[in-house]
Amino acid sequence: MEQESKQFTVSVYTENNIGLLNRISAIFQRRHINIESINSSVSEIENVSKWTIVVNLTEEQMKKIIGQIEKQVEVIKAYYHTEEEIIYQESSIFKMKSDLLFDERQIQNIIKDSNARIVTVNKQFFVIEKSGRKEEIELLYRELSFFGIMQFTRSGRIAVSKEEMKISKMLEEAFNH
Repeated sequence: MEQESKQFTVSVYTENNIGLLNRISAIFQRRHINIESINSSVSEIENVSKWTIVVNLTEEQMKKIIGQIEKQVEVIKAYYHTEEEIIYQESSIFKMKSDLLFDERQIQNIIKDSNARIVTVNKQFFVIEKSGRKEEIELLYRELSFFGIMQFTRSGRIAVSKEEMKISKMLEEAFNH
């Protein structure tokens, strides 16, 4: 029976080494797997980076990829999450002409209703920041597009495990061995 492809969020913890992005992404590239998003950040352990990767695969393919990552990259720990195990968000920034903020009351209502916030205002432009689910950011984008967006950028998915303490202990043990 053929498994259905679904979206997985993968966490990979590594020591801070040069070239890891190439080695990690090459594992997916060789298998013709598209990476929906990839983010790197510091982790809760000093000198350890956390990579968050989002891909669409079957569970069997995901298990094989995790095995390949652990074999081919110097990782401390690699694993994938179920939707129930994580809290995830994306971040976005919108740059718009300043006159819209003062001339269009509807813009202020859209910002308020979407739980976004204005982070910068000057004579030429203002900047809105919105963090949330992909669908929330896409809705805000559609609503603001009507008024003209000067620039738009967004992160890929960033995630934390709901059981973070367990992961921290596991990482400390793995890192100290």
